[in-house]
Amino acid sequence: MNHIASRFACFLCGVMINSFAIAFITKGDMGTSQISSVPYVLSLRFPLSFGMMTFIMNMVFIALQIVLLRRDFHPVQLLQIAVNALFSAMIDVSMSLLSFLVPNTLWQRLLCIAIGCCIMGFGIVIEVSPNVLMVPGEGIVRALSIVAHAKYGTTKIVFDVSLIAVAVALSFVFFGSLRGVGLGTVISALCVGSIINVINRTFTFPERIRSLALVTERNR
Repeated sequence: MNHIASRFACFLCGVMINSFAIAFITKGDMGTSQISSVPYVLSLRFPLSFGMMTFIMNMVFIALQIVLLRRDFHPVQLLQIAVNALFSAMIDVSMSLLSFLVPNTLWQRLLCIAIGCCIMGFGIVIEVSPNVLMVPGEGIVRALSIVAHAKYGTTKIVFDVSLIAVAVALSFVFFGSLRGVGLGTVISALCVGSIINVINRTFTFPERIRSLALVTERNR
């Protein structure tokens, strides 16, 4: 039980770190991460917060997982709803905490994006290593890859590109110009994966977290 509690604690810690990372990238004012691009553009148009729009989109992702997987959707994955609530609320909290951060120059904006990408890399490693749950954005990619009989990585690329395309289209429909998507979106899409690889090679804590999952499996 101690190992299971520790795994869930690590997972939730990673979720909160990722919400802060998204806020940090967004404060760079050059777009946001690809997974958050659609709700961010919607939040710029409608009177709902970034976090609320994220919650709504992720609930759609969870519903789609149920429809696509049917009997293969495991009831434990309904905990994604609670994770979604925490993640979405923490985005709004993080945006509020970073309200003082108003970068004006290009180098300041790029620095915000770089720091946000590094934070996100750490957050994803901490979130994924315990192997307990999927966040809705990962869950829908997994469901699509299963139904389409495609590789997860390939499906992830197509999914992310599709989200960016939808965000760009919505931006032009709502504002007649590009808003909410930009260089920060591209940088985060290209760099976070490499940062994750560096973290896994450089630090020992990911392996320690993963070892908790192995101990839990052995004790079953």
